Order: sequence, then structure tokens, then C-alpha cells
Amino acid sequence: MTAGVGEQVTDADLVADYRRNPELFTAVYDRYLHDIHRYVAGRLDTQMAEDIAAETFLLAFDQRDRFDPGKGGLRPWLFGFATNLVARHRRKEARHYKALARLDPAPVVEGHENRVVTSVTAQPYLAMALASLNGGERDVLLLLALGQLSYNEIAQALGISLGTVGSRLNRARAKIQILRDKETTHE
Repeated sequence: MTAGVGEQVTDADLVADYRRNPELFTAVYDRYLHDIHRYVAGRLDTQMAEDIAAETFLLAFDQRDRFDPGKGGLRPWLFGFATNLVARHRRKEARHYKALARLDPAPVVEGHENRVVTSVTAQPYLAMALASLNGGERDVLLLLALGQLSYNEIAQALGISLGTVGSRLNRARAKIQILRDKETTHE
């Protein structure tokens, strides 16, 4: 690796390393696999997350020479691949949230993915709200909530402007609030 002893290896170092030796792309995989898996598992399910995470890194490896550090970091670049792969499964994702809305609240089980399922089943309106969002709104909201990306990283991952990130997020929040208000008035 490029960094010296005790120094943090940056994304720029990783890119420089794997450009010299493609086998070093495994460091990118090691650094970001957990984040990508957690994001996809929260959107679909754990089994699908394994497949999509693997496919994300396969695509990224195949296109590694196209990565431009001047346009952003590796993390949002990888989340862009993952989000595009999730988009192929949108109908399954919507069915997943509708099914979660029908479940009885589950006991908390360790692991981030399981905590996401537990919190969604504890609040059925949330699952229905996620199912009702259009793809762009759901992508922005879940990149923020599950992927823990910043607004800038979301814009980079989706190839949209920062203003579009903000407007999609505002629309998503408004829709969720409407369903939440309906839920609380029916209790």
C-alpha cells in the first residue's frame, strides 16, 4: 500500500495501488463491502444483499479504470453501482416493504440489517411509505439512512445535482409524514 507506517490509506492511495496492480482492488472490497452489504440488505434482504454486493464489486472491478477521483470518492461510486443494481429489483423491494408492513413487530436481533427490519415492522406506516415512494425518492432516502452517505456523496452516487438530492429527500419526508399522520389519527 502507498501510505507509510501508521498512516491511513486514502481512497486515492487505493486507486493508485490498484492501477499499478489490479490484484490490489481487494483493498477496496475489504474497505467497503460491509457498507454496501448493509445498504442493500436494508433495501431488499440479506440473501439478495450478498449477491448484489458481489455484483457491485465485480462491476466496479471491471470498470476500475473509469473511476475518476476528481468527480468524487470510491464510496459514492460503489453506492452508485449498488443503487443501480437495486433498481433492477424495485418491484421486489416494494413487495418487501409491503410484506414488512403486515408483519407483527419482531424482537430485536443483533446486526444492523435485522435492526432495520425490526424498526420497520414496529412502524408499519414506514414500510408502506417506503413502498409508496418513487424510485428516485427511495434511492435518496435510503442512501442517506442505510448507506449513511452525505448529500454530496448521494449526488455523486446517483449522478444528480445536490439540489435534486434535497428536493427528492424533502418529497420523501413529506410523503412519510403524511402516512405517519394518518397512522396516528387511526390509533
